[in-house]
Amino acid sequence: ETARVIRERAMRTGLRLFVLVLIAASTIGCDRVTKQLATALLADKPAQSLLADSVRLEYAENAGGFLSLGARLPPGARSAIFIVATGLFLGVLLVALFRSRGSFVRSAGVALFLAGGVSNWIDRVLRGSVVDFLNVGVGWLRTGIFNVADVAIVIGVAIFVLAELRARRDSTDTAC
Repeated sequence: ETARVIRERAMRTGLRLFVLVLIAASTIGCDRVTKQLATALLADKPAQSLLADSVRLEYAENAGGFLSLGARLPPGARSAIFIVATGLFLGVLLVALFRSRGSFVRSAGVALFLAGGVSNWIDRVLRGSVVDFLNVGVGWLRTGIFNVADVAIVIGVAIFVLAELRARRDSTDTAC
């Protein structure tokens, strides 16, 4: 019976790993394709308005981080932060994900965050900046320009935080 339990555990672990890799690979693939399309179809062209201007397609290259933070730093400092430090952080996060025995939902959130980060990191390594092309909003209330990787990062963080809050609530409920 012990061998059967070990086999079942290994199958669950293998399936979990397969699904997490599938999430990450499809996220990175989708982001890479949409960035190539944005570069080919939107660069050097005026913004395109869709859905009564609630969505705008507008090509931008972001040399900084979130909302262009750090874009005006000297190139060496930007490389140190956005290529070297970010690459190290993503590597540590990848190792943590593979070693994690936590809930699958939390791991899926980390996989989305990691995939978005890796895809943006690839842009920084290859181009020195990240291709952004999406802007949403109504009237004057608009987001900054972002990409599919940014969406994956935000959704990944949200999933992770919600799963963590639920786990803490559940553990508090069982402790009482």
